[in-house]
Amino acid sequence: MSANRPTEATEESAARAASGGDGAAPDTYDVIVLGGGPVGENVADRVHAAGLSAVVVEHELVGGECSYWACMPSKALLRPVTARSEARRVPGLSDAVAGPLDAPAVLAHRDATVSYWKDDGQVRWLDSVGLDLVRGRARLAGPRRVTVEGGRTLVARHAVAVCTGSRPVLPNVPGLAAAKPWTSREATSAKAVPGRLVIVGGGVVGVEMATAWRALGASVTLLVRGDGLLPRMEPFAGHLVAESLAEAGVFLRTGVEVSEVRREAPGGPVTVLLDTGDEIVADELLIATGRAPRTEDLGLETVGLTPGGWLEVDDTLRVDGVPGGWLYGVGDVNHRALLTHQGKYQARVAGAVIAARARGVPLLETDRWGAHVATADRHAVPQVVFSDPEAAAVGLSAAEAERAGYRIRVIDHDLGAVAGASLYADGYRGRARMVVDLDREVLLGVTFVGPGVGELLHSATVAVAGEVPIERLWHAVPAYPTISEVWLRLLEAFRGD
Repeated sequence: MSANRPTEATEESAARAASGGDGAAPDTYDVIVLGGGPVGENVADRVHAAGLSAVVVEHELVGGECSYWACMPSKALLRPVTARSEARRVPGLSDAVAGPLDAPAVLAHRDATVSYWKDDGQVRWLDSVGLDLVRGRARLAGPRRVTVEGGRTLVARHAVAVCTGSRPVLPNVPGLAAAKPWTSREATSAKAVPGRLVIVGGGVVGVEMATAWRALGASVTLLVRGDGLLPRMEPFAGHLVAESLAEAGVFLRTGVEVSEVRREAPGGPVTVLLDTGDEIVADELLIATGRAPRTEDLGLETVGLTPGGWLEVDDTLRVDGVPGGWLYGVGDVNHRALLTHQGKYQARVAGAVIAARARGVPLLETDRWGAHVATADRHAVPQVVFSDPEAAAVGLSAAEAERAGYRIRVIDHDLGAVAGASLYADGYRGRARMVVDLDREVLLGVTFVGPGVGELLHSATVAVAGEVPIERLWHAVPAYPTISEVWLRLLEAFRGD
């Protein structure tokens, strides 16, 4: 992160902010960033490091969804679960961890991880690198102009970056909204373990929260409309995770839909009615079925865009259809890859692009994988599902590669058959797959499922993003005895050794 001093414009506007401002004259910055999550922070830091003045506008906690209601708290809940699960399969250690998790201790650690939902540390970081912060809800008010609740107006010389993220969506089910179900926010911040929890949705949030709350003592029912879990990954990923959840005591029902929800009194039991006619009674209901962009009240209509929709952007993250090219949509709002690390990647690209355009420098690196384009969003998106076992993937699945017209070969290997896996845990179960482009002999995608495989993923990401030829990968020798030796087995299978 940069520690550059603020520009003169930043110092002047900071002084006005400190005095409270009278709203009579707008504060002018080179760049206005809407949203103070990881994406907005990175855009602001990158442009500031390039010598531009920048301000971040945020109406909630600086640090955003990931820091307080998503990535960080969910992983704090899940790490004790997976650590105990793996320890129970290590001879000499299994008896020592035979008991239940200490739920209050896990929740207390979760609270500390999110700084007790206070953003003092994040605000100090903004101040340390010379970035201004304006608290309040922001709306566009025409080209390069932003109003903030309370009457303050900001004007951008060069760019406005919308980094407001996404929010959970509740499906249109009778009685659902009135029942006040959990979304991902409540699921990651709950103060106590529910006795009975129904989760609707078989994607990442549904799977991870089923894993966490079941291990913490809740009776969990997982309802999935489709025929399996983790539909965006290779089918075997969902199958292995489903087997493990069932063994842990999660009741999994696929091919069902919720037809109605009833909750007679606030805080009372909730009844979930299914399209099969069945009823399930629980203490809490978590809806984990999708997300929508936080663009519904941003004033997009003042610049000719439709409020509430995803922002269509080009590969430089500039919003399509806005005259002058001053508006950028970075992170979840553009719907390219709804992952924090991908949003931060986009922020690095957008920051470089905004700085170059502000200086009047031509964008010279706009070819595929160039510094001024976001290429990985289409070709090398890594993701880890922190279930038990973990599921990790990057690039295209076999089905996606075939639909895209590639001539492919799929190589699978049993992760449990690798020497390092037998040392990691007794009865290690897992699987690895690589999808090879036969015309270029490079990897299009890689998937791992098994305990601890999240730490294997970056090697696969490097191979996919770098389009490393198979023959060169053969010379990347994995250490013995590690689970990484699965790379050797996959490559041997491809070569016919």
